[in-house]
Amino acid sequence: MKKKMLLCTPIGEKRLAEIKEYCDVTIGGELKYGKGNVDSAQFQKDAEGYELVVLGDEVANGEMLRDWAASGMKFIGCAKGTPATVDNATLMELGIDLSYTPGRNAVTVAEFTIGLMLAVVRHIGCCFHDLRSGRYVGQPSENVYDVPDVKNVVWGPLDETHPAVHYGIGFELHGHTLGIAGFGAIGRKVAELARAFGMTVLAYDPFVPAEAIQAAGCVPSTLDEMLSGSDIVSIHLPVLPETRATVNKDWFSKMKPTAYLINTARAAVIDQKDLVEALQNGTIHGAALDVYWQEPIPANHPLLSMDHVLLTPHIAGMSTDVDGWSGELMAQEILAYLKGEPRKYLWKRK
Repeated sequence: MKKKMLLCTPIGEKRLAEIKEYCDVTIGGELKYGKGNVDSAQFQKDAEGYELVVLGDEVANGEMLRDWAASGMKFIGCAKGTPATVDNATLMELGIDLSYTPGRNAVTVAEFTIGLMLAVVRHIGCCFHDLRSGRYVGQPSENVYDVPDVKNVVWGPLDETHPAVHYGIGFELHGHTLGIAGFGAIGRKVAELARAFGMTVLAYDPFVPAEAIQAAGCVPSTLDEMLSGSDIVSIHLPVLPETRATVNKDWFSKMKPTAYLINTARAAVIDQKDLVEALQNGTIHGAALDVYWQEPIPANHPLLSMDHVLLTPHIAGMSTDVDGWSGELMAQEILAYLKGEPRKYLWKRK
């Protein structure tokens, strides 16, 4: 007899066909489950009687998990990089492992992080905003397509009418040094991409062996070495009691005054008042942020008025490819369970 599975996250057709050889699959998406889009009591009832329950954004509290376990659940998966929506303490009491999808958006976030570096260092975001708002544009033309036959069009001279005078001339990534705080899946991918740009990478992570950092082509560094030696510092730290607000004035005081701070992790690891003061005082030169202490960022936040700060609305982890990555990782976990093989992606944080 086939096992029963409730699937609430996308899995590719080929993998799903493999799974269906072992399982009768109910697709939860057809019931419009999702974070903020499902009544928890109804979802609890609907998920009863399935041996495998695979979640996407759905929240699973202790009561729900106990109910499902009592009705036969033996496998639960959460297709997230950090499965904070599932009460793992209850699962541990029940003796049930939690499968998740670590690094599912590592490529997406890493590429976005490199994009932020380029955009803030070369002032791409500010210059685009200026052009759209009417700054640094010429007089209206009767026919924008009627242009003189000139081989080389040059915008000059470099005076107060030129954006390079206002913002300064940015530097290349090539030949400069990137500091990475947190050498997990995303930090490693950022390092790989940065090295392709010709950057030296200083990596700080007290939980990663120096040999592993060296094997990735990076330089194992103490916190002080990373901060003082980097032209750009990219944050990839999880939010834990020991990391909350740890990126503060002490960090900024050790950075170069020409350095930029990039954060696509979580805002809670940065002391926001210290960051604002460091930017206002010139302790560091600039920053690019995708995450905030309140979201959306309040309209009167001082960061919004700073020319050397680039802000995006928490979109680094979003791309059309992320579901493919998480679906593949979760499919591997499901198939391993169904075949009685060891599973690779088990959540171990207690």
